[in-house]
Amino acid sequence: MNILKPQRFDNKELENRYLINVNEEEKVDYSNFENEECDNIKLYGAEFENCKFKNISMQNGKLEKLTFIDVIFEKCNFSNTEFLESAFIRCEFNNCKLCGCNFAEDRLYNISFIETNASYMSLSIASIENILFKDTVLRDGYFQETKIKNIYFNNADLTGSKFFKTSLKDVDLSSAKIEGIIISIEDIKGMIIDKFQALDLLHLLGVKFK
Repeated sequence: MNILKPQRFDNKELENRYLINVNEEEKVDYSNFENEECDNIKLYGAEFENCKFKNISMQNGKLEKLTFIDVIFEKCNFSNTEFLESAFIRCEFNNCKLCGCNFAEDRLYNISFIETNASYMSLSIASIENILFKDTVLRDGYFQETKIKNIYFNNADLTGSKFFKTSLKDVDLSSAKIEGIIISIEDIKGMIIDKFQALDLLHLLGVKFK
């Protein structure tokens, strides 16, 4: 596992900013966003680099064509927010709420989701590479035509998640919860599971227990 972390900026003084003051297509760097409520916010084309978001409530927002590079998100609530056609590069989500978030057609590269609630999150038609889901809830997640490479599920909860035209070849799900997962036989070819999880996939073969 080789997930690149955000560039360290501990020794760099960050400017305190507010998201409600960020302009369309503005480039923001070395900035700190903290303890702000900006639910239903709309942003377009902004770029964030070497930034930190802490205790931000941004529920039901609509963010389109945004770029996040070397960004740390800590204890943020982005529930039901849309990140459309956006890019995340070397970012961390620590103890965040991403319930119902839409990452449709996004590019995620070197991203860690740690102790995060991402139930009902959609990664449809997204391209995700070098991704870690650690101690993270992905219940009823949606992966449709998602291009994946080097994805790691470390004690993740995938209960009820749906995979359509998303190959999980060589993906290790042996430490994940996969009860009620919805997936095709084609997409599970080459997937790594333990012998007990095999029982959760027998329904794909039309097998009935007596």
